This record gives sequence, structure tokens and C-alpha cells, in this order.
Amino acid sequence: MAMQSSLALTLKSEADTQRLAQGLAALNLSGSVWLSGDLGAGKTTLTRYWLQALGHTGAVKSPTYTLVEPYDIAQQGDSSTNSTKPVYHVDLYRLQDPEELSFIGFDEYQDDANALLIIEWASRAAEYLAAPVLLIDIEQADSSEARRVTLQVTKQGAAAAIDLTALNHF
Repeated sequence: MAMQSSLALTLKSEADTQRLAQGLAALNLSGSVWLSGDLGAGKTTLTRYWLQALGHTGAVKSPTYTLVEPYDIAQQGDSSTNSTKPVYHVDLYRLQDPEELSFIGFDEYQDDANALLIIEWASRAAEYLAAPVLLIDIEQADSSEARRVTLQVTKQGAAAAIDLTALNHF
């Protein structure tokens, strides 16, 4: 069966956004995922639900002013091994110069092969960032609740065998 590398969805409610986040969590991604969309489109909301679906139980703060909010998410599996998955929620909206990322040690986040980096406004530092495995674009649709979401697996994502077929239930 062929793998699905792109998908266009209409999310009609916040509950749909939560279901998409659960589907994204089930993909168990590592690498960089770039979220794009206008202010207020729902990037942070999707990320909050995604972190919760991965198992994070605390508050999810927007990294608008801090640039990066790190999370260590406990991995399910053998109880004798307490492994965690590092997840970094990144918001580059206020980034003035991509070189600022080197000052905060951002390279270490990108170099961790197990880490997931969910990056809002990645276009502000595209030349500095590692290539993404998945692109997610969110647009406000006609109604205030509805969102059009486009997901696109990149060349790097295809090499990692990312398949969007399981997200086709919308």
C-alpha cells in the first residue's frame, strides 16, 4: 500500500483540532515540524493538544517571549526503563536575528535524534533550522471555528517513512 505524503483537512471545531493532535502524537515523530499560519490561526492550540496527546499533563505555555519551551515526555513501554522524549515547542515570531538561536543553545535541540521540535514561524530562521520532516499550514476558514489544515511530508520525512494515512479519518 502506498504511503500518503500530503493531506488537506477541514477542522470544524476545537474537538477536531484535538483529534488531529492525537493522530499526530500517534505518528511518534522525531525531527522538526514547521507550523505556519496567520496570528490566531491555531498553531499554539494544536501544539497544546499535541503535547497533551503525547502525555504531558501540566500547563502548556506559549513560547512567544521565551522562544523555546522544553518538555520531557515519559515514554510508554517497559517499566524498568524510564525513558523520556524531549519535545521543544518553539515560537520564532519575535525572533530578530536567526543567530539568536545559537546563543540559546538551539543546536543541541536539533542535534538530538530523538527530539521533536514543533516550530511556529520557522520561516523567520529557515536558513538556520534543520530541514523539517513535516509541514503543517493552518488557515482560518469561513467560520470563526473552522480551520483548513494542509499537511505535507518533506523529503526528510519520506526518508523517515512518515505516512499520513492514519490521519484520513476527518
